[in-house]
Amino acid sequence: MTYQLSNLADVIRSKNSGPYELTFDIIFKTQAIYEAVIKSEAITKESFAALYGISPGNVMEIVHFDPAKAIKITIVRPICSGDLRETDVYGAQQHAPLMHFSFTMEDAC
Repeated sequence: MTYQLSNLADVIRSKNSGPYELTFDIIFKTQAIYEAVIKSEAITKESFAALYGISPGNVMEIVHFDPAKAIKITIVRPICSGDLRETDVYGAQQHAPLMHFSFTMEDAC
């Protein structure tokens, strides 16, 4: 089945993790959904980079945090926080593309 990430997660957010990095948090509704998404291997450095139009080398890490049913993705910030060209100094508005991320996996709902 094809799923949209926003239908599987309770929380999808972005934030600064320093002036040169952005972190994205995805917190899933249930343990079963979290495990199915991990098993699907849909969220990779390559798929995330394609979604954001960046190089996979700029995706620093993808961490699965089992106690919170969460995936944390950290990337190199395209523009330093506070730079004159920056439009989101806190990094809190960068999660929108993730909300529309669609992928195929076994039914977990």
